[in-house]
Amino acid sequence: MTSLEQPTILLTGVNGQVGFELARTLQGLGKVVALDRSGLDLADLDQVRRVVRDVKPQLIVNPAAHTAVDKAESEPDAAMRLNAEAPAVLAEEAKKLGARLVHYSTDYVFDGAKDGVYVETDETSPQNVYGSSKLAGEQAIEASGCAHLIFRTSWVYGVRGKNFLLTMLRVGAEREELSVVADQIGAPTWSNTIATLTANVLAQANAVPDSTEWWAQHSGVYHLTAGGATSWHGFAEAIFELSDLPKKPVVKPIPASSYPTPAKRPANSRISNDKLADVFGVRAPDWKDALRLCMAK
Repeated sequence: MTSLEQPTILLTGVNGQVGFELARTLQGLGKVVALDRSGLDLADLDQVRRVVRDVKPQLIVNPAAHTAVDKAESEPDAAMRLNAEAPAVLAEEAKKLGARLVHYSTDYVFDGAKDGVYVETDETSPQNVYGSSKLAGEQAIEASGCAHLIFRTSWVYGVRGKNFLLTMLRVGAEREELSVVADQIGAPTWSNTIATLTANVLAQANAVPDSTEWWAQHSGVYHLTAGGATSWHGFAEAIFELSDLPKKPVVKPIPASSYPTPAKRPANSRISNDKLADVFGVRAPDWKDALRLCMAK
């Protein structure tokens, strides 16, 4: 590839929360081939192989996933197919092509029992099917030997899809009082933040004379979440504080034990972004500042 040619970037899950934003932030870094499920269904592993071989990308960016945490408990095979087996195939094909892979994982690879923030080298111990399937995806990518960046994020929200922000705005318009879990702590992370910082990191790779060496030096797992932390209850209160609802609901704090769900969730989902900042010089804004930007009219 000459310096005048743009690399081809294969982007999966373009209709998802993060994929939608990536389709915009990756502009200028290459020719983006952005596919939704109709063009690339990660549940069809043969199609995954075929599409990668047809497109021949220099970079694969994979935000697509099975993200229904509770539903994964009743359909573990589907979760494993999308979150572990498909990434394994993408990694294998990337290795054969000499391509690079960017993949997204989750704070749910940890059990939430640590007193403090999790770093990338902490022992993983997922407590639900979703977390187990995402961890298996990480391990498959690392085992493939392909050049890769795995970004673990948390509590993703945005203006599209199904997420806590949109649920709160919908339910808050219907009810005078809500009960929200207050003893699970994490960093609500705007999908645009994830996409913007991803593009920033990839621009650094594009800027060096030898990107092969850059990828060899930087491949690995990085935490990428908003700064700070709050509870689901605190997140809900911030949403209503910033909303234009004519009458804002009262938000009552409750323990997780009062709101049982099929999937067990970690009490502590705080993960440190220090490695991302130290290596790439980028750090996400505080969660409330990002929420304010997301909700700005």
